Amino acid sequence: MASLPQLNPARLRSYILRLPLATRLLLLAIVGLWIATIPLPWLREFAALEPKKMDLTQMHRLNLFPLMHLNFFHMIFNLVALAPLLERFEAEFGTLVTLALFTGPFGTLPGGIYTLLEKFVLRSNTVVMGASVWVFLLLSAEVMKQHKTTPKFSVGPYAIPTWTTPLLLVLLTSILVPHVSLLGHLCGAGIGYLWASGYIKFLVPHEKILRWVETKANLLGRLPHYVSVDQKTYGRYGVLPTVVGAGGVPLGGLPRTPETAV
Repeated sequence: MASLPQLNPARLRSYILRLPLATRLLLLAIVGLWIATIPLPWLREFAALEPKKMDLTQMHRLNLFPLMHLNFFHMIFNLVALAPLLERFEAEFGTLVTLALFTGPFGTLPGGIYTLLEKFVLRSNTVVMGASVWVFLLLSAEVMKQHKTTPKFSVGPYAIPTWTTPLLLVLLTSILVPHVSLLGHLCGAGIGYLWASGYIKFLVPHEKILRWVETKANLLGRLPHYVSVDQKTYGRYGVLPTVVGAGGVPLGGLPRTPETAV
């Protein structure tokens, strides 16, 4: 009788200790916010992305909604899916770029597009939260790299373009997992495609500026697990990957009507 795979605490601890700095900080922020909602449950409503409430006084929601989760299991599933993708991104682009993007445009862009479509196109008010918007963003970016070396893969008699894999996962997730937002996941995947295609690379500060900041602040010497612009695992623009590391996990939505989760 085949034995079930068992979790090895030593290997898990070793993996966690090897995580780069920005990945650690973002994962800790997710866990910390979930813990904070136990004594302060109003934080969940404060951080959730609710389209009808969005105005200039509510812009914090665009940055916070990927960090907030509906419950413990929602958080754990997203952490497991996000960690390897985020670690790979930071190894390729560095700690400064990762922090700048994931505390800024990688939340505001998909969140802003989602809000506009919900309010003015669908005329709906689906409240969403959760890091799977980042999971699908990163997965789309990774798959676009692999598409350059493996444009298609075969499923029986069908040849499927590699770049469509995240879209298939988005569709499958929306069918199999209750209370998820198809639109929210598509917004995340769309930003991932734009990033991998180079259309929004202007969001990253010039490499000379990043090097100057790192040198002046001696970030590499002062911060453990910091990934430098000059000393990244894969170089400035990365090496084409041969394996995609994780699948998508849905964002959870607040249990209201007619709202779903992203």
